[in-house]
Amino acid sequence: MHFLLEAFRTSLRLILSFDREVYGIVLRSVDFSFWATALAVLFGVPCGFLVGSRSFKGRSLLIILLNTAMALPSVIVGLIGYAFFSRSAPLGFLDLLFSPKAVILGEFFLSLPVITNLTIAAVQSVDHRVRITARTLGAGRIRTAWAVLMEARFALMAAIVAGFGRAVSEVGAAVMLGGNIRFYTRTMTTAIALETSKGEFGLGLALGFFLLLVVFLINIFLYALQRRGLSR
Repeated sequence: MHFLLEAFRTSLRLILSFDREVYGIVLRSVDFSFWATALAVLFGVPCGFLVGSRSFKGRSLLIILLNTAMALPSVIVGLIGYAFFSRSAPLGFLDLLFSPKAVILGEFFLSLPVITNLTIAAVQSVDHRVRITARTLGAGRIRTAWAVLMEARFALMAAIVAGFGRAVSEVGAAVMLGGNIRFYTRTMTTAIALETSKGEFGLGLALGFFLLLVVFLINIFLYALQRRGLSR
């Protein structure tokens, strides 16, 4: 019990003193996860819409592969990324390994299947009459797609939050691709793992608090948007 109280006091001191390292790690984690999620939305939502709204050969196999990718261990993504980005690898000339861009790419590949799959489910749940109505009113393909996505907007927001959660909470890829370099590529999850292994439970607890706080605030934002949309 004394051990936990001491760790809690240390974490509280770090938070209230606005410790530079703690807040730097938090901001860096949010920054990496934001860009990874933004890229996943850019690619995942259009792909999810196409798969969810069209029937084509191999569609079922593609959905199975996407479902499998949702459970892809982050260390596998890190291993594949390391194999491609190390200096002697095919993409080694890009000099991405142990850089923020490598961490963002790793988180992107983890978020992408989550957002794509949930977009497919969101599009499939939309009443088919929405498409028919849009086409009857003279809407083209792009405007029809937009009408469907707007109808599924709450589910899409949930997909984005889930994708962000997948990015911000991952460890393996961030360590293998970013190297967990202090003040450069260290994120909340990699710092928690490192500091806990060193016995610095106070710092780990402080970062764990911020990790939960970030996810909590994102969900509050989603809930507020949903309530606002339903009240209109």
